[in-house]
Amino acid sequence: MKQRLSILGSTGSIGVQTLDIVAENPSLFEVNSLVAHRNWELLARQAIEFDVDSVVIADESKYELLKEALAAYPIKVYTGSDAICGVVQSGEVDVVVNALVGYAGLHPTIAAIEAGKKIALANKETLVVGGALVMRMAAERGVPILPIDSEHSAIFQCLVGERSPLRRLIVTCSGGALRDVPMEQLKDVTPEQALKHPQWSMGAKITIDSATLVNKGFEVIEAHWLFGVDADRISVLIHPQSIVHSMVEFEDGAIKAQLGTPDMHMPISYALLFPHRASRPEERFDFLAHPTLTFAEPDRVKYPALDIAYDCMRRGGTAACVMNGTNEVAVAAFLQHQCRFTDITASIEYALERATFVANPTLADYEASNEESRALAAEYLKLNK
Repeated sequence: MKQRLSILGSTGSIGVQTLDIVAENPSLFEVNSLVAHRNWELLARQAIEFDVDSVVIADESKYELLKEALAAYPIKVYTGSDAICGVVQSGEVDVVVNALVGYAGLHPTIAAIEAGKKIALANKETLVVGGALVMRMAAERGVPILPIDSEHSAIFQCLVGERSPLRRLIVTCSGGALRDVPMEQLKDVTPEQALKHPQWSMGAKITIDSATLVNKGFEVIEAHWLFGVDADRISVLIHPQSIVHSMVEFEDGAIKAQLGTPDMHMPISYALLFPHRASRPEERFDFLAHPTLTFAEPDRVKYPALDIAYDCMRRGGTAACVMNGTNEVAVAAFLQHQCRFTDITASIEYALERATFVANPTLADYEASNEESRALAAEYLKLNK
């Protein structure tokens, strides 16, 4: 029986590659609904190609354009955040692939859990912001959350079949586009420089997060919630080749690693097909083409965001929500040449010092914290113009 998918963020990198997997396996999947932020043209083409039931464009200003593009097809067209939650809860959906960017992914994840859907999760902010709430709800309702991020997929694969406790998780990190840029030059880095990732092809926001190591800090928080491992047992290593996607060390000293090319098709297909694997005959790893794999400790002075994320994880409550909201505003400002690269982390520190802290937040508390953190980021960045 085919799995019926709702793909959130279908026009982004993960969404496009998810549709590749669907196209490669037409007997296993069908697409019920697609969601995009503002790229209505690609969304329309995807909707027609995969004969979907419905589409949602989050940006309401693009609704009429999308509706007109699909007027000749029996495809329902919606707009707005409420519509996103509506399509994931449809009785015609089995699996929700959440590849939205940022805080926007939290509410659809909760809606999917409430409806009892299997979730293939690429939106790390869901767990960064609301990990305590989301994982509790998923456990109460017996909803599986399978990771798509390459690092968390690697850890998940290393843990399958293991019954003994682990010693630590080792999350690998490419170092991003600015890995070899001296610390004193970071204040003058341009968005164009920071977007030139040496290994991965990703969206602009996550590429900047990779350059600041905010992304790696978020992945540490995500690993904490997914696998129930404390901060002191999660390590980060710089691995420029991006071949070892992450590792697990066990109490007997054994270390298991998952290796592969820097490509997201494998972790996506694994999340969708678990406990089975897709057949991808063209995917072959050539060890002779990668004879050297190197590892190093991250420079925590150059990359203060990593320790900030660890501190947020240890504090719990709304701390990581503040970090995320501030970061989203600062990254957007940097991409628009409205602040310096180093202002991204500085704005996070500013907001964390001033934001209201709630130790046991509700969803309403997360909402308030997200809004407050964005206001504080805007306040800080205005001061530095």
